[in-house]
Amino acid sequence: MDSPEKPAKSTEIEDIEGEPSSGEYAKGTIEFERSQLLASLPDPDAGKSGEERRAIDKKLMRKIDLWLIPWLSLLYLLSFLDRTNIGNAHLQNLEGDLNMGPGDYNMSLTIFFISYAIAEPLTNMLLKRLTPRIFFTAIIITWGIIMTLMGLIKNQAGLLAARWFLGLAEAGLFPGVNYYLGCWYKSSEIGIRSSLFLSAAALAGSFGGLLAAAIAKMDGVAGMPGWSWIFMIEGITTVIIGAICWWMVFDWPDTATFLSPNDRIRVQRRLAMDRQGYTAEDFDKRYVYAAVKDWKTYGYMVIFMGCTAPLYAFSLFLPTILRGMGYAGTRGQLMSVPPYAVAALVTVAIGYISDRTRWRGLSNIMTAVLGIAGFTMLLSTSNPKVHNPAKVDTSFAAQAQRVLI
Repeated sequence: MDSPEKPAKSTEIEDIEGEPSSGEYAKGTIEFERSQLLASLPDPDAGKSGEERRAIDKKLMRKIDLWLIPWLSLLYLLSFLDRTNIGNAHLQNLEGDLNMGPGDYNMSLTIFFISYAIAEPLTNMLLKRLTPRIFFTAIIITWGIIMTLMGLIKNQAGLLAARWFLGLAEAGLFPGVNYYLGCWYKSSEIGIRSSLFLSAAALAGSFGGLLAAAIAKMDGVAGMPGWSWIFMIEGITTVIIGAICWWMVFDWPDTATFLSPNDRIRVQRRLAMDRQGYTAEDFDKRYVYAAVKDWKTYGYMVIFMGCTAPLYAFSLFLPTILRGMGYAGTRGQLMSVPPYAVAALVTVAIGYISDRTRWRGLSNIMTAVLGIAGFTMLLSTSNPKVHNPAKVDTSFAAQAQRVLI
């Protein structure tokens, strides 16, 4: 039996105005491929009224949402939890046990992002070659093993090596899931789904504080400190979830067994009609060259850096900030929960509002202003009565902005 034809990517690529043509050629080719794909797919709803079609479409989206979004959010929760739990471990005497000197802790935070930044641009090419099921399963199990082994390190060199390889392994999840969502939804439907997915980062901060407070009570079990158990238990959990990923992730809509044959066709037709949607495709160098040549790529890089820097500064150093405010040990872990809980709710709300109003630029500016206000409050005073609302403000502003990029 012939394998089903893979549909071509239906995204729009533009060259810099005035430049000739690889982008325009790619755009014309994509338009042609999309029209051919649409013509080749039978319409399972031919003869139905517009109201009937809308009801079928709504039911289809609900089915896809219930299958994809909770699982992908869980994967991102684990990813964010595993990269930031070093902040919780820091409260459990990580520096003292590893004989770390001045600046060593900051270096262990930084080295993760160096390897992460190097690997991230290459990961979607790897995803398309390996398929999502293989790719996601492999990277999640890999970083889970690395996280587990972090619990056995004895010195600063071991911590640096583990954080370096953790960055390499985790680099593929965020861009991979963003691409993967585009293979199932129209561009106008991505905002709220992305906000639900990204809210997992805030939940990871909230859940991570509670989990770390509980695990830290294992300090001394089997002769290991509490921070070792934080790394090991969270790492083992990640490995288990990664293994289950093999059965939960389908490569593309046309192979998804949780959909009926007609539903698979409906998803492909929806994407073919959406001028900025994606569908499964083989790797094509045209898109790489067009992205590298497009000035907007670099503009968005700068914007995204501006959103991400305060997010990780807050996430990685919040436990340390709380310790400086007098909240140590278990109390410090628990005090990190409220800012993230609020951030999770606001992130989803911002995604919903921006989808409904299409005011993504204005929403981004407003969250940035709130973030600036929060950081200013943290810097300008040491009064805990000011710091507590400032932490909440800063947390939801840093988390919500990424939904809008």
